[in-house]
This record gives sequence, C-alpha cells and structure tokens, in this order.
Amino acid sequence: MAAKILGKFSGNDIELCRATNVKASNRAIEALMNAGIPFTRNCVRIPFFRREKYYGANQLWIITTNPHRYSQARRVIDTIDITYRRRLKLSNY
Repeated sequence: MAAKILGKFSGNDIELCRATNVKASNRAIEALMNAGIPFTRNCVRIPFFRREKYYGANQLWIITTNPHRYSQARRVIDTIDITYRRRLKLSNY
C-alpha cells in the first residue's frame, strides 16, 4: 500500500527552531505541549572543531513539527518569554 501524501509532504516534519540552550528548548516544548501541537525534539552532537560557530556548545536541540501546523506552532513560540525566545533560532517556511 502506498503512503498517503498530503500536498507535497509525505509525512515529513519541518524544522521549527534550533537551540543550544536546554532551558530555552524546554520552554518551547512546554508551550507546544500546552497548545496541543505535535512536535519532535532531536539532539545533535556538535563536532569539536565546529563548536566555535555555536559559542562552545556541544549539543544542538532541533524541534520539528508537522508542516500543516507550522504557522500555529510559530504563533505559540512567539508567545513565550523574550529571554528564552532570543535563544531560539527560528526557521522561516
């Protein structure tokens, strides 16, 4: 049986934001959970020689969401506290 295709997406999530700060990532996760928006959070290890680009951070937290709920998730992220929102790198889709 072929996979169902919704528009041009075949079940793939798109990136909502990135963070090297765990507290900012957790705050974004709490806001998304309270709003009932589906998401996934993955951790990527940053290689030693690339850590200068990320100001010494050794992990990068990537939050992805369903493409059909992206705008709603983005509005939820915009409502969190400014101190945490500044530490998130939002993607533009």
